[in-house]
Amino acid sequence: MRPAAHATWPVVSSQDLAPVRAALSHALAAAGTPTPERLRLLTEMTAHLGGALDQTAVHQVSVHPGPSGSGTTRSEQRLTVRCAAPSADRLAWERTVPCRDPQAGLLAAATGTAAGDLDAALVGAERDVAELLAHLDEQSELIRSHREELHHTNQGVLALHAELDTAAREQRRLLSAERAARAQAEEARRRLVFLTDTSAALAASLSHDAIITSLQDLLVPAYARAAEVWLPDDGELLGGRRNRAAVTGPDAVTGREPAPLRLPLTARRTTIGVLSLVPVGEAFAADDITMLRELAHRTAVALDNALRYERHRDTAETLQRALLTDLPDTRAVRLAARYLPATRGLNIGGDWYDAFTLPDGSVTLVVGDVTGHGLRAAVMMGQLRTALRAYAVAGDGPGTLLAKLHAFIHHLDQELYATAVVARIQPGEPTVTWAAAGHPPPLLLGPGDHVRLLEEKSGPMLGLPLQRPFEEYTAPFPPGSTFLLYTDGLVERRAEGIDLGIDRLGRALAALDVSGLSDGLEDAADLLLTPMLADHEGEDDVCLLLCHAPQLP
Repeated sequence: MRPAAHATWPVVSSQDLAPVRAALSHALAAAGTPTPERLRLLTEMTAHLGGALDQTAVHQVSVHPGPSGSGTTRSEQRLTVRCAAPSADRLAWERTVPCRDPQAGLLAAATGTAAGDLDAALVGAERDVAELLAHLDEQSELIRSHREELHHTNQGVLALHAELDTAAREQRRLLSAERAARAQAEEARRRLVFLTDTSAALAASLSHDAIITSLQDLLVPAYARAAEVWLPDDGELLGGRRNRAAVTGPDAVTGREPAPLRLPLTARRTTIGVLSLVPVGEAFAADDITMLRELAHRTAVALDNALRYERHRDTAETLQRALLTDLPDTRAVRLAARYLPATRGLNIGGDWYDAFTLPDGSVTLVVGDVTGHGLRAAVMMGQLRTALRAYAVAGDGPGTLLAKLHAFIHHLDQELYATAVVARIQPGEPTVTWAAAGHPPPLLLGPGDHVRLLEEKSGPMLGLPLQRPFEEYTAPFPPGSTFLLYTDGLVERRAEGIDLGIDRLGRALAALDVSGLSDGLEDAADLLLTPMLADHEGEDDVCLLLCHAPQLP
């Protein structure tokens, strides 16, 4: 038998719809359409035709092979059910369902009739409903299983969220602890850097006033509102600066002064003073107190060193000035001298000048510099000065005097060294004789404003383990001439060599008014010091001795 192309049933009224529905159900079942798809199609078709029948128009229900491509397999075959409307202005209804054997469905539709056994159709419908209910039960069980699995999954997700939340809180706690530890370490490092910088600043000075001022500048307002240092040696408040910084913190509102922190300044097991600090807030932190106690100890050491040095320097300066006697008043020459002690470091006490007359009327001039500084250098300088005066009584020349002084130093102290220039001017002789022992050369200003550097060969330093003679030299010293002796503190600078300083001194000497030196030698000494000390840092003594031969009447 040739396969049917399609099957068609007319439907006019609702009485026609039931047998058509039964025949269509039988055809779809024969084609192998799944029960859910078959029932869904029949239900939709019944709903569509039930509202469109009007007892006069004829609707056509037909079943056709569904569309399929060239690669469609048997399990992917389809049937199309179409309800044609009686007029063209009404839309047709059409659905396509899957099936295993569309030709078997078409054959069942062609051989059966719509007026077939309704009882069999009803039984088949009940069977389909039962099958559908069983399918629904199966789907419900599957949904319940999925729901339980989803519930367990949700519980796992909640547990995971709880663990993640606990881990996040622990991480935040660890991060907070790390930040706190880092802040503490940074604060400790800041205190250590402050303590190191402050210690270096305190150790850089040997003036107790400068130390106290530097300490206050560093502490206020970084760590304290005010800082005071009490040194009971003189019973006065040294360096205390009240209200150096603006009042800050809660006490600025209430006006209540917080309790100060007083720390003893102890050095060499002796309390030399008290450091009083007013906190910026209500009180100092425990770590700040620990740091301030160490700072007080270092301050005490710096102040103790400064006070000892100042007492040592004052004693040395007093001794040295006492040894620098007044210049002799002679008719043969005019004399002027200057001595300026060092103001920085421990360099005071090594330089000296001397001038004295001998029984024969000659004038001896001496300028020297003892190595070493402080009280010991001042004492040694006094011994050398006294020994030189004693040797000069015998009438020896400058070279012999230096040789005797050289031997005296070896006998006095094996580690003592000195430089010196000794000059002698004989009455009635227009010359000057000198000898040098490792000292800067003298300068000679002639009557015609010409400056000569007496740079003849110098002997070795006094005290060196050398046995060499000290040569004597003679230069013209006519009336109107000026002879200048000095120490290296006047001409030597760190930034330049000593030769440049000697050149500057020579230019300053040449700039003097020669005609007024006889009566204004003291003023000339000041005029020489002014340009030479413009860049002087006070790290060495300065000594200068001028000798002027007045013009004859």
